[in-house]
Amino acid sequence: MYDSRCPVPKEQQPTNEFIELSKSTIFSSPKTKQSLNLLLIKVWFGAFVLFLVISSGSIYFKTSILKYLLLSLFSSLSVPILLSIRLYLGWNHVFKRLTSEKVEYEESGWYDGQVWIKPLVLKEKESLIASIEVKPILKNLIQTLSIISVLALSGIFLFQYNNF
Repeated sequence: MYDSRCPVPKEQQPTNEFIELSKSTIFSSPKTKQSLNLLLIKVWFGAFVLFLVISSGSIYFKTSILKYLLLSLFSSLSVPILLSIRLYLGWNHVFKRLTSEKVEYEESGWYDGQVWIKPLVLKEKESLIASIEVKPILKNLIQTLSIISVLALSGIFLFQYNNF
């Protein structure tokens, strides 16, 4: 992507990091809101089944089937929350690298960090990629994470202030 004078290794170039993240199965799901929601619903359902199995061993919950189901339902939201946070952190890292004026890179290991200043043409190109491709993904992730967090908090309040 860069000219031959670029000292940054190919795998550490922000445009290539964006392309690799876009090709990833999990990280490509937030590109559309539908695919993100479908992935998180599948993960939530899988976690719900797992949490049902885990909480089924409790004698306390055997007396109240409603409490057993609701607790498993709300506690299983922790898995989609963690997945959403991981997706957000990955895309946010790429966004910051695309929009920064400098590229920090490693030539051979953790001890030889270097900084390369992007040329204006490359900076504009990567800024365009960040605003058109990555910013909507971050917006979708923030909205989805907010909705999941509200659901999880409502479950916490339900169990905190309700004796059923």
